[in-house]
Amino acid sequence: MAVVSVTELTEYLNDLLDLKTFAGDHSNNGLQVEACAKVKKAFFSVDASLELFEKAAEKKADFVLVHHGISWGGEPKRFDGLVGKRLSVLFRNQISFYAVHLPLDAHAGLGHNARLADMIGLKKRKMFFVYDGNPIGVSGILPSPQNATALAEIFEKELRCKAVIFNGAKKVSSVGIISGGGGLDGVLSAYAEKLDCLITGEIGHSSYHHIKETGMPVIALGHYCSEKPGVLAVMEKVKNKFGIDCEFIDIPTGM
Repeated sequence: MAVVSVTELTEYLNDLLDLKTFAGDHSNNGLQVEACAKVKKAFFSVDASLELFEKAAEKKADFVLVHHGISWGGEPKRFDGLVGKRLSVLFRNQISFYAVHLPLDAHAGLGHNARLADMIGLKKRKMFFVYDGNPIGVSGILPSPQNATALAEIFEKELRCKAVIFNGAKKVSSVGIISGGGGLDGVLSAYAEKLDCLITGEIGHSSYHHIKETGMPVIALGHYCSEKPGVLAVMEKVKNKFGIDCEFIDIPTGM
């Protein structure tokens, strides 16, 4: 069975995902917990959780990579309560933990937004929507115009999700994609760019009237479902590079 050092794997991921470009990201990208020296089995998932870590321990994983980690900004300041339980499972079972947030939204080949764009054959791509000082979204042109409902059906099939669609009957050609929660800023950015449609993860209450008043089609795929593609892409790269045992752990939130 193939084995890689946690140092080599971490350095590879840091370089692959260009972490240095996102030094200001409050997500503390990179290795957040170092608890082993060698990696034979790696788990990949969207969100850090006690459930995920317990599954990793049960299946003897040495390494876990997620999109949403356990360290944000200056947190955690104390290692008790929920944080303590999570860390206890990782350290007791010698499982190292890696998180990558904005770099995995923005990556031109492996990112969530790039992979979502691949699903609909988006052409003439450019970066779109600046967040935390970095452009993380993708915009472009569809191969042929179609209504937003038909466009949503492509994602529903690919991601096995149920999309929420606004103004679905309108035909669209230019599209902006922001995985996860672009929120009202995402809606306003797409409108300011004069895009025909916004594809995102989740839409909150504050965006409703803006969408209604602009008349712009918006497709919300669900935060979780929109942020699986990049994790899966990174998993395949790691598997092909090092030959270690890799597994995606699906823990959907329904959101």
